[in-house]
Amino acid sequence: MKQAVPVPALPVIFATVMLDAVGIGLIFPILPALLRDVTHAVNVAPYIGIMTALYALMQFIFAPVLGALSDRIGRRPVLLLSLAGAAVNYLFLAFAPSLWMLLLGRAIAGLTSANVSVATAYITDISPEQTRARRFGLLNAMFGAGFIIGPVLGGALGDSGLRLPFMAAAVLTASNLLLAFFSLPESRPPSPARLDLAALNPLRPLRWVLSEKRLLPITVIFFTFSAAGEVYGVCWALWGHDAFEWNGLWIGLSLGAFGVCQALAQAFLPGPAVKLLGERATILTGVACACIALVVMAFATHGWMIFAIMPVFALAGIGAPALQSLATRQVDEDRQGQFQGVLASSVSLASVLCPLLFSSIYFGVRAYWPGAVWLSVIVVYAALVPLVLGLRLKKPPVALAG
Repeated sequence: MKQAVPVPALPVIFATVMLDAVGIGLIFPILPALLRDVTHAVNVAPYIGIMTALYALMQFIFAPVLGALSDRIGRRPVLLLSLAGAAVNYLFLAFAPSLWMLLLGRAIAGLTSANVSVATAYITDISPEQTRARRFGLLNAMFGAGFIIGPVLGGALGDSGLRLPFMAAAVLTASNLLLAFFSLPESRPPSPARLDLAALNPLRPLRWVLSEKRLLPITVIFFTFSAAGEVYGVCWALWGHDAFEWNGLWIGLSLGAFGVCQALAQAFLPGPAVKLLGERATILTGVACACIALVVMAFATHGWMIFAIMPVFALAGIGAPALQSLATRQVDEDRQGQFQGVLASSVSLASVLCPLLFSSIYFGVRAYWPGAVWLSVIVVYAALVPLVLGLRLKKPPVALAG
């Protein structure tokens, strides 16, 4: 039976996820210039790949840890701790003078951003199955809203000062911490069971999921979705500059435009889409929209074409809430935090492996055809189709071992 939690708790959770996206997005427009400033290097692609991979590695390690902790001690204390750590980290990044300190800051940022798995478990706690797709859609819409604020904020402030975006993010995150402290109730009471320290090993639940045939396809799909998504953070700013001579502001505006379209699409469409098409067809529709947009981006010759394709590009996001809703039915309620942590961990694993891959692809094609990097993403999406078609949608819940 679901814990009785007031619906006003949802805006606090949504704000937490939105600010996570702000923190991720604000660095995209300024990262090349910031790295050139601290390293004095012309080719900063390796540093971009390393920073992105390091951020994701910390998510990979700590997402299942925070998820398992939230199953035992409650969602609220874990969320509050991660918000406090994020606020302090943004201040650290604002004053970091060297590359190693920037790398340390991004590592801490990856640790604190692992709270997304806890936020997902919180929504699962307070949502009956018939409302989960809609609420996960709203969750992803808030993430999209963060990508409206983050890149635009990073691009606009970064043109005035490379460290100003981090100061703004620190203020926003501290405000959200205060809001959560005073208004966020606990969605599940602490478990009386003793915490198994071995369960905090991030590889232990992942190994179990990889051995469980009913959960493996969903986990692989989450991994593949994330693999495709990594290209944007690594290549968007570089491609925008090379293909259209965009400055930081225009890079931020382009990402912000995508965030607007994505927020609208994910706020209103996932629930009706799942009801009309079913979860599997909704996921495939999202993949098809992504591929159409990527073809246009690959062959675009003018910047306005990217803005024109944004609505179709944003429709790609309707598949993620359907997949999240489907995934929540695969384990029992007592293990939602742990399983969501495993899924977040698989996503982060892709984020560790793929940035260096896509940065290498981009610099291999940059001199001849910068847009060709987007065709490589279509290949990744194509691998999803047989996996989604092979999903068995009606399965009883499975309890995680251990």
